[in-house]
Amino acid sequence: MADSQYISVRETAQLLGVSEKKIMDMIEDKTLHGYRIANQFLRLKKKEVLQLQSTGTVERETNDYPYTFAERITDFFYFNDFYLISVIIILILLYIIFYK
Repeated sequence: MADSQYISVRETAQLLGVSEKKIMDMIEDKTLHGYRIANQFLRLKKKEVLQLQSTGTVERETNDYPYTFAERITDFFYFNDFYLISVIIILILLYIIFYK
C-alpha cells in the first residue's frame, strides 16, 4: 500500500508525526478530508496529506512520559500474575509431594 492513492489514519498519523486521535480531530474540524471506502474504512488521500505536511501547519507531537519504577513493578505483576500464581502452586505441590 506504499504507492496507493489512499492511506489509513494510522499511516497518516505516522507520516505527520501526530496521534491517530489528532488525525480524527482534524477530519472533524475539516482540516483533512476523510473518505469512507465501502462505508466502513476511513482513508485519506496521500496527496492531500503530503500537501498539509509541506505547509508545516501541523506540529509534531513529542509526548515523552517517564516510566517510573512503581509503574514497572505494577505492570510486571499485572501482566505476569498468571505465571506467578502458577509457580507458587507448583512449588506448594512439590513441597507437599516431597516433604509430607
